[in-house]
Amino acid sequence: MQAITHLPFMRVMHAFGGPDYFVTEYFRVYEGYVLDKNILRSITENATGRPVDAQLIGQHIPSLVRISKELLEFPTSGIDLNLGCPAPVVCRKDAGGGLLRKPDHLNRILEALRKSIPGRFTVKTRLGYESPEEFTRLIEIFSQHGLDALTIHARTVRERYQTPIHPEQIRFAVQTMPCPVIANGNVVDVSTGQNLIAQTMADGLMIGRGAIRSPWIFKQLRNAYAGEPVQTITRADLLEYINLLYDTIADDLPVFDEQKHVNHMKKYLVYIVQGLDTEFEHQIRRATTGKNFKQTCLTFLDSREPVPVFPPNHSKLFCGFDTLR
Repeated sequence: MQAITHLPFMRVMHAFGGPDYFVTEYFRVYEGYVLDKNILRSITENATGRPVDAQLIGQHIPSLVRISKELLEFPTSGIDLNLGCPAPVVCRKDAGGGLLRKPDHLNRILEALRKSIPGRFTVKTRLGYESPEEFTRLIEIFSQHGLDALTIHARTVRERYQTPIHPEQIRFAVQTMPCPVIANGNVVDVSTGQNLIAQTMADGLMIGRGAIRSPWIFKQLRNAYAGEPVQTITRADLLEYINLLYDTIADDLPVFDEQKHVNHMKKYLVYIVQGLDTEFEHQIRRATTGKNFKQTCLTFLDSREPVPVFPPNHSKLFCGFDTLR
């Protein structure tokens, strides 16, 4: 997630258990593109000990091949092609989810990248641009190129994040693809994660928005599968997480601008405050200083009251996950 899942965010996730591997923000590849040094830091300065895949987005084949080869000179664990981003500014340029409208060109991209990447090469995709019915054709293409893994966000580009997912399509991919399949979409707690695996038989989970909301989710899932107690998260735990996130990102900035940093933190808080308190969300959106931001969080989170396990089911950020409960 651009400007969200950067190096300091990875550090914070790792402090709470973290995923088995990370994926960078995407390198937005186009003709003449030069590697973004800040995103590259997620690979070169990552001390979590976890593998980090470099994520590409774009549609210009020579540039994608060139950047892939450049990235392989760094200690990345693999190259991942993003076919899932639904942002209009990306799709208009036939990148991300926009590429799903051009399956023949996508086929050529995958062929070129597979030939140029000797190691791990993976893809993250949506089910199609307009309809899940497009997925059959996409699977035919994906299965031809020796992918090392396929991650599936089980919605179309048009559906963005505003519908339930289609787990039956992930299961179809599991039954069809010769590589591991990773399920993505609507995992917000242990039960939704376990149920998505049970419904799809996928080999693993990719978690984005659910991890921003609750960085404990990775450890909780590991504990649940191991038959161990699962931690109950309190408001005080959430306060600790927010403060660590605030300080870790601030410490990583080359130049600290308080107001810009507070505004950046709001990108995380919109996920975190879902379902807590309407007044908390109202006040945090209007915070302009670090002192005001932290005091607002302290006011609403300084207690041992458990936080809701689930966010609201019909918000703009979390929608339709109740089908996995």
